[in-house]
Amino acid sequence: MDIRELRYFSAVFSERNLTAAAKRCFISQPSISAAITNLEAELGTTLFIRHKKGVAPTASAEQFHTVARRIIDDADAAKNLFRKPSTRQQLTLGLMRTLDMPRTIALLKPLTATADVALRLVGIKDAADARIISKNIIDADEHFIPLWVERYVAALPPSHPLTLKERLRTSDLAGVAMIDRCHCEQSEFFGRAASPSRQPAAIAESEDWTMALVAAGVGIAIVPEGVARANPDVAVREIDVDVKRQVGLAYSAARPPSEVLQNFIARLQRARPKAGRAKSSGRAR
Repeated sequence: MDIRELRYFSAVFSERNLTAAAKRCFISQPSISAAITNLEAELGTTLFIRHKKGVAPTASAEQFHTVARRIIDDADAAKNLFRKPSTRQQLTLGLMRTLDMPRTIALLKPLTATADVALRLVGIKDAADARIISKNIIDADEHFIPLWVERYVAALPPSHPLTLKERLRTSDLAGVAMIDRCHCEQSEFFGRAASPSRQPAAIAESEDWTMALVAAGVGIAIVPEGVARANPDVAVREIDVDVKRQVGLAYSAARPPSEVLQNFIARLQRARPKAGRAKSSGRAR
């Protein structure tokens, strides 16, 4: 059993999709598939059931994940045990408030895994070396490296009548209790700017609060797909407004990037052929 296979298994378990797990680990999908096949043969059990949208973990995978995570964490702790103190390079990143957790964690983990980098996270309006934001809100003097594209979906309380529909039209949402997001980067399509007369049932300060209100049955929210899929307590449905957002790393074109930022950019650019590719028929903003 290889520690890399355990890391790949953990990525598949979290992403529920082989392609997404491969992007997260910065390797090819066949390598992910081979690792899972090897683990299943060694363990003598099936870990994932494939379906058209990805994979579903079996009861064996649920049981094995706890053990695998403990081994991975212990291995990382052992790796850091005898590292000599070194001069740490500070990297300050501004994070958009509406980023989904799984993708953001996967992006930051290589930075936190090294003792040479002191990572500091701030808001997108604060001074920073670079920002992880939606392309439609970058400044004119910033370079932009695309990381992923995602569509918007409806997050509903699991018992809501509209969960009986596979896809929601705009007309389906007329008169329905809605939750607005304070920091929605597409407010011209989904927020109060799109319909000033609309009175939302609640206005949420954060993505976590938005999902908590949806799960509590307060109303429906239109959110980036990654945000909705990361929350098992809400139902997710496609909508007929075909708007997507492109998230990436933005950094100043007016000054040269620091060495630590250059290294981070180089790693992202190496992964771009896999992680940056997206099927996009809608507007990615």
